[in-house]
Amino acid sequence: MSDETAETLDKDHDFHYEIAPRRVSFDWDSTPLHWIPDEPTATHVINVLHLLLPAGERWFVKVFKEALPLVRDEAMLRDVKGFMGQEATHSVQHSHVLDHLAAQRLDTSAYTRHVDYLFEQLLGETPPFGLPVSAREWLRFRLALVAAIEQFTAVLGDWVLRADGLDAAGPDPVMLDLLRWHGAEEVEHRAVAFDMFQHCGGHGLPRYLRRAGAMAVTAPVLARLWLRGASYLIHNDPQLGGRLRYSLSEHNRAVAKGLLPTWRELGAAIPRYFRRSYHPSQEGSLRRAVDYLATSPAARAAAGAIGRRAVAG
Repeated sequence: MSDETAETLDKDHDFHYEIAPRRVSFDWDSTPLHWIPDEPTATHVINVLHLLLPAGERWFVKVFKEALPLVRDEAMLRDVKGFMGQEATHSVQHSHVLDHLAAQRLDTSAYTRHVDYLFEQLLGETPPFGLPVSAREWLRFRLALVAAIEQFTAVLGDWVLRADGLDAAGPDPVMLDLLRWHGAEEVEHRAVAFDMFQHCGGHGLPRYLRRAGAMAVTAPVLARLWLRGASYLIHNDPQLGGRLRYSLSEHNRAVAKGLLPTWRELGAAIPRYFRRSYHPSQEGSLRRAVDYLATSPAARAAAGAIGRRAVAG
């Protein structure tokens, strides 16, 4: 079967795959600070994931836990619980990367404190600053934010699975496996947050306006967080010693080499999401994601560990 045919079947919903967490682990002892050799800008633009995801994905799980009593569909409930398990695992593994960066004298705590405040305080269980928003509407808003963020994680996940430029650059294999394992799972559960919002977010035009409004908030906030995060990492990189700053020219040079997704690829995800008929099953290729998970060193090791425990039991 050709890749084009596989993707067509994928988008026609002819291929379903059970969503379940994989208890992976990674050994960071040999991973250099600049894990893409001689490419500090590309390295740190991607490293912003590690700054945002530990707190962000813990927050996803908390929001979904609040909404679980609203789910009336058994198939959706299974997918939501699988999504929560995957996101919790992502959070833990990216936290380990922060520990690895700190061990290499790149302390990220000054930045991640702001990320923690965003998710734990501003977007916590109750509206901040005494805003007069009902509990139901606040939960719907946060579910809509999760769905909008997941639009970008699905796009990034599919990109990293196709990023031949990364392979050509000779990156650290452990970091590349982390990114592709995570990216594959993002494609695998790409529709869960959207479907959860559609299920719990009301009906008709008000539900659509909540979805569109959440994307209108999410896109610029994520862009700002990403650019500030890349600037922070480059500025505080002990191996650079202040000799380099984040710049769009360096970023675009990395894009041209295939080390980062194009601005067009990221930007086009936004108008797609605004279509009334949109569904995230249109993003990427589930078959490509599943194929990678079948070969990922970390995912295979996790599956082997489960099999050994089952035999021993």
